[in-house]
Amino acid sequence: MGLNLPSMDSEFKIQELPGLIFTQEEKNIISKVALSAKELNVPAYIIGGYVRDKILSRQCKDFDFMCLGSGIELAEKVAKNFKPAPSVNIFKHFGTAQFRYQDMDVEFVGARKESYSENSRKPAVETGSLLDDLSRRDFTINTLAIELLSNESGKLIDQFSGLKDLAAGLIKTPLDPNITFSDDPLRMMRAIRFASQLQFQIEEKTLQAINDNCERIKIISTERITDEFNKILLSFKPSIGLDLLYKTGIMQLIFPEFVALAGTEMKEGKGHKDNFYHTLQVIDNVCLKSDNLWLRWSAVLHDIAKPVTKKFEVGTGWTFHGHDAVGARMVSKIFRRFKLPLNEKMKYVEKLVLLHLRPISLSNDQVNDSAVRRLMFEAGDDVDDLMKLCKADITSKNEKKVIRFLRNFELVQIKMKEVEEKDNLRNFQPPIDGAIIMEAFDLKPGREVGEIKDAIREAILDGKLSNNYDEAYQFMLEEAGRRGISLKKK
Repeated sequence: MGLNLPSMDSEFKIQELPGLIFTQEEKNIISKVALSAKELNVPAYIIGGYVRDKILSRQCKDFDFMCLGSGIELAEKVAKNFKPAPSVNIFKHFGTAQFRYQDMDVEFVGARKESYSENSRKPAVETGSLLDDLSRRDFTINTLAIELLSNESGKLIDQFSGLKDLAAGLIKTPLDPNITFSDDPLRMMRAIRFASQLQFQIEEKTLQAINDNCERIKIISTERITDEFNKILLSFKPSIGLDLLYKTGIMQLIFPEFVALAGTEMKEGKGHKDNFYHTLQVIDNVCLKSDNLWLRWSAVLHDIAKPVTKKFEVGTGWTFHGHDAVGARMVSKIFRRFKLPLNEKMKYVEKLVLLHLRPISLSNDQVNDSAVRRLMFEAGDDVDDLMKLCKADITSKNEKKVIRFLRNFELVQIKMKEVEEKDNLRNFQPPIDGAIIMEAFDLKPGREVGEIKDAIREAILDGKLSNNYDEAYQFMLEEAGRRGISLKKK
């Protein structure tokens, strides 16, 4: 399939091509690379994911160029053709170089072939041919290349029927998948990630090879596994990738707590839903409303403690009492194992897991101002995300039940809006803090100060006094008096 790029007789200029539309920024980069390759007299190609995404009309910000020569030398030559010249990052061990131009990451590599040892995914690399380089790539849809300098300048090279597989929505390895995945087991997760991102099918032989080689994922670093897992979570429909991780056996190795959610159990004619597939639906529901990775992690973990809290109660059936609190305590262990950030991101997920039942429980009870105030106080700035998670959690095959829950949930949202407008509870902090209490009664930090401060907060949340300084100060005096504490003498 020829794209009929113009000849290289003068400075290379790319034109608009049928089906492929290049931005001015992209044209400028391609032009500079083609010119530099001509000056060095080396064949050069646009390669891999950029070509794939262009054909699929997907946004792409990573430009990959390969040449039959030194990728580092080409990168340095290209950089000099920009004014001002970008700083080039060189990775000599891998024979690659990279620089950033405007909002594009531009990477260069020389054609190479690779060989792997059994217990490492780090290959031994040596100079190779164009065919060597294409065949070492993970999937046929990533083997496409546009030639920038040769007698057939501009030809789309499709050595492994990548275009056919793109059209069919198929993920397939260019070589024997058992060798591909054994050499670099991370490619198994990449196959699943592409299936989730592109909503493609994994070819049957390739999928079987993932099943057969799943144990090899153990040699991959936690950081690389987490990176792929997060990319699956950030895809449009993560359930595709998460279900494939489960069905191929990879999830059992990297995330056993998630797998423990799978399955149903019947006893005395009472059963419970499959909490693994319920969780997948909740994640997909959340993704329709937000691209926040940590909200998606909250969806992953919201029911994570159900297996360890599961009990059968005669006359009631299956219960999962306390799975919200137990689940919140499990978050830090899981974050540590995945090497996720142990900062405010983790605290955010802990909070949402802990509170995810509260709005639904409010909708089942009479919705009162006090309960709503407490929920809004505890959720703080994250209350809107909490409500997205809770609404996403309303799943059932019983349509009438879903409609009833959603109707009650809307009542809670209306009440929250009313309370917020009336009491200004977003980022609520009591108007009387510990410093004011210590100054008023000449107290040192201690239990009495904390108890008075807590009493003020509880009184405001219960609606016994308004959220303002004067009322809170008077309440403080009364509360201290009940405890036999006198004002400081002036």
